[in-house]
Amino acid sequence: MNLETIKYDFIIVGGGSSGCVLANRLSENGHYDVLLIEAGKDKHIWSSIPISFATLMNNPKANWLYKSEPDSGSNYREIEIPRGKLLGGSSAINGMVFVRGQPHDYNHWSQLGNRGWSYEEVLPFFKKMETCSFGDDQFRGRNGPLIVTDPQERGPLYDAMFDAASQIGLQKNTDYNGATQEGVAMTQATISKGKRQSTATSYLSPAKKRENLTIITEAYATKLIIDNKRCIGVEFYQSKRLRQVFVNREVIVCSGTINSPKLLELSGIGDVDVIKNAGLLVHHHLPGVGKNLRDHYAPRMKWAILKKGYTYNDKAKGLGMLFQALNYICFKSGFLALPAAPMRAYVKSREGLLSPDLGLSVNPFLITNGVKLSRESGFTMAVHVLRSESTGTVHIKNLDPKCPPEIRFNFLSSDSDCQTLLKGMKVVRNWVNADAMKGIVGCELAPGVTTTADEDLLNWVRNNAETTYHPVGTCKMGMDPDAVVDNELKVHGILGLRIADASIMPTLTSGNTNAPAIMIGEKAASMILAANTP
Repeated sequence: MNLETIKYDFIIVGGGSSGCVLANRLSENGHYDVLLIEAGKDKHIWSSIPISFATLMNNPKANWLYKSEPDSGSNYREIEIPRGKLLGGSSAINGMVFVRGQPHDYNHWSQLGNRGWSYEEVLPFFKKMETCSFGDDQFRGRNGPLIVTDPQERGPLYDAMFDAASQIGLQKNTDYNGATQEGVAMTQATISKGKRQSTATSYLSPAKKRENLTIITEAYATKLIIDNKRCIGVEFYQSKRLRQVFVNREVIVCSGTINSPKLLELSGIGDVDVIKNAGLLVHHHLPGVGKNLRDHYAPRMKWAILKKGYTYNDKAKGLGMLFQALNYICFKSGFLALPAAPMRAYVKSREGLLSPDLGLSVNPFLITNGVKLSRESGFTMAVHVLRSESTGTVHIKNLDPKCPPEIRFNFLSSDSDCQTLLKGMKVVRNWVNADAMKGIVGCELAPGVTTTADEDLLNWVRNNAETTYHPVGTCKMGMDPDAVVDNELKVHGILGLRIADASIMPTLTSGNTNAPAIMIGEKAASMILAANTP
């Protein structure tokens, strides 16, 4: 097929968590010709196995492998920023943790002037996207494309952790995506019958045979084609040549928090100084492009375990890994079927708060060198501030489309983040040191019992913390001077162009960001279809 000879009704740039949703929904009624352009490959052989997130995090065939610029918040370390490079985007390589966030998150977006984005207004899209067999009908969907499960991972370590949580006042929550987020729970996940449920699996696969949907992979978008303040098409590099495609109605950029602002700036849309410094022509001055980068910055605290067989350092060691493989093949359970951090908690750092401001997660193992199970038995607990106030930037360095952008997080630049994170680390220590853990937990391996002073703890964080892979906000929604899109996700000042991915989030949601990104895709599709008549 000669793409250049066809004008598509809609062109979607990026087949990630939101892009796959849009490809499905915009082609669903058969009235529109839709083109989906994805820079990565179709799939990876290991992606469907849940534990693959541990290896795909460092695989250049599935991951963009971005790194941040050194800054004081990370003691001038480069922070790894995994981003999916397959159909399904980061949903094809992530930890499959399913967290919507709190009603407060979306009500705040609405209060910032983004009409239509309150919790009451986004809840129908959360319900529409999922098939969930548990929880209250008021909050959970039953017939959506994405299967959400409550994995049956159980064991004595989790039992002890639940008991210990209760002893320090943290109660069990059977559905943190339901009426309230607060409490301790096993992790809900986008895993079904032992297989990852990416948006490529749940949304795109059922739509692939539609005649009005064209999907091209390994097609690297180099710029949006702008004519008189209107987006009329997309330029991309594929099969060693530069190609162009044109649109009748709209282009929707779904390239993610890192690549969406990059594509806009390469297209001459953004801060005039950034674009000129890169050696490009300015089509439209939009100073907020690339600003407002937010992520969850999380130290991983570690403890040894005294009891043998309590963690996967014991259960998946030597011949134990063969047993885990057989367990997965036969029963689709065990180590290979795990989501990232199978247990989690949402807690308040102090009395008087209306909702949790801390996220805690539990991994029943220790790792070394990033992905390998340690020989020592233990467990890992990550803690992060749910609604971080520290913000950074993503900007192009030059006019080369293949050059990774300059990513600056500025972690811990907000004193509020520092103080809340310190309180969270103390909550974790209280939890692990509760009576129910005695005789089970051994020594604190990191940061170590001698690290107690606030500044010492913060220095340890700066030297060791990582992100939890939830970047958002670089093309934020709003009407203020730094907003990039309006409440219908239309780019300010450019006709025929929308952005629909996690980059439009004005603030972080309270938890993992894949579920909100999918919701954004659903809501964007609804708005686009309502605005366009066949």
